[in-house]
Order: sequence, then C-alpha cells, then structure tokens
Amino acid sequence: MSDVSSYLFVGVDGGGTGCRVAIEGATGTRLAEAAGGPANYTTDPCRATQSVREALRAAAADAGLSSGWSERCIAHVGLAGVMSPEEGDALARELYFARVTVTDDRVTSVAGALGDRDGMLAAIGTGTIVAGRTDETTRFVGGWGHDLADQASGGWLGRKALRRMMLAHDGVAAHTDLTRALLAGFGGDPKAIMAFTNDAGPGDFARLARQIIDAARAGDPMGTALMQEGAGFLHDCADSIGLEGDAVLCLAGGVGPSYADYLNSACRARLRPSHGTALDGALRLAREAFEKRKAPS
Repeated sequence: MSDVSSYLFVGVDGGGTGCRVAIEGATGTRLAEAAGGPANYTTDPCRATQSVREALRAAAADAGLSSGWSERCIAHVGLAGVMSPEEGDALARELYFARVTVTDDRVTSVAGALGDRDGMLAAIGTGTIVAGRTDETTRFVGGWGHDLADQASGGWLGRKALRRMMLAHDGVAAHTDLTRALLAGFGGDPKAIMAFTNDAGPGDFARLARQIIDAARAGDPMGTALMQEGAGFLHDCADSIGLEGDAVLCLAGGVGPSYADYLNSACRARLRPSHGTALDGALRLAREAFEKRKAPS
C-alpha cells in the first residue's frame, strides 16, 4: 500500500485541559473531529493515553470507519509532556497506526501557526509554548512543566493572582476589585483557598484566567500588573530569539491573544494571525511524513 489514496491522515493535539483528534481523507477532506479528556503525558501518562484512544474511537465512529481503520492511517500526535523519544514510542505502541510520530505539542503548534513562515509563536492556554523559527531551524523556550516554566499561561496567571490575593488579605498589599472578587469566589474563606491549591493542577488555576484578563481590561491594577508581567516574558523571548526581517509573531491559544494590548510597539508590528491550530499542524506533519518517506508496501 504505497498510493496516498489508500491512506487516512490523523492529527492529535493534547494538553492538560483536553485533547482533540481529526481524521482526513487522502484529498484533504476533514472526515471527523472529536474531543477527549486531559492528555498531559507528564502529569498522567495512563490518563493521557486513555483520553487519546477514546477521542480516536469517537472520531472514527463519527466518520463511519469500520474495524481496522487505524491500520491504514498516517498519524502525528502532539501531546504536552512528551519529554523523550522513549515516551513517544511508548504512546505510539498503544495507538496501532500504520505509521505514527509522537512529539510534544510544541512541534505541532509551530507547524500549525507559522506554516512556512519564519517568526515566533506564543501559544498560551493552560500552559505556554514559545518557539522561534528561522531558516527551517526551530528553537523552543520553556516546556519544562508548570512548576518550572509556563510563564504567562492561564495556570500561571491563576496561581499568581491567588498569591497576590492572599497578600492583600494579610494586609501586605492593597486590595483591588479583582482580589476581592477572587476571595468572594471562595466564600471569603482563606482556608478554602488553601484546600483548593493543595489539590489544584494547572487547569484548575487556568480557570481563573478569564476573570483576570477581564479585570485587566477594566483597569484593575492587579489584573493589569499580571498581564504586563506576562507580556514582559514574551518581550524577553522575542529578544532572545532575535526576530528580524519579515519574521512574524503569532499569539495563539485561549490566553495568548489577550496579551496583544500589552506588547511593546516592536512586537505589535509583527503580529500576524496564525495559519492554523496545533491540530492543523499535526495533520500537516502527518502528510509531510508521508511525502518524505514512501509508504510501506
């Protein structure tokens, strides 16, 4: 089986909040999409594998594919937390595709957002992915997990906001409308916040991000300070990567575009829409894998 028409192409994008799957036919027609549960491989590899497999089954059922469909698929899977080739190989063995490549989600995010362009991607949702590409060479910043990295992310914003709220509660910092609203969200009880943080993961903290973003837009001093601090991290990344010429800057994810108003003029001048999502990037990479290596006969 070496003719492209014999194959289906599958893209998978996953992170701490959930995963998405898309199946395309040989002509590029999108046959089905499905969403699944959390799929951060570092946080919980078993849960991540289960979430991807369940989403794949749902997409296959929606597309009306018969038993054994995965055996004629070329797939690219991009999951947050895949930190080594060995981890990628372990996941690949659980998916039973004719050919599958597993990477972390930074790779698929870059392929989807930048396409063929040079530039920098800041994909910011629950976590943060920053990548710069020049002359087909890609460099990543971060990706070390929420304890060591993920600056500017939804999870980072939520955790930072609660810390500052507690300082306000203790009288070390001034209260703002945002700190009062956050405290009220926990019934005004600091012990309830402690209980929340004891068990909370990045996705739990990230659920506070929209409240912080909206407060900043309304002029809240603490919300504005947090957004400015996150934008400062993006400025540092842009300086380190060294954007030149026609290089673009793409802000993606549920939080990323909200930083546009807080960027300096040099970064704002480079802002361009993303070509596509990380899921689009996974499908693009699956097709590129077919084109670079002849399918097995």
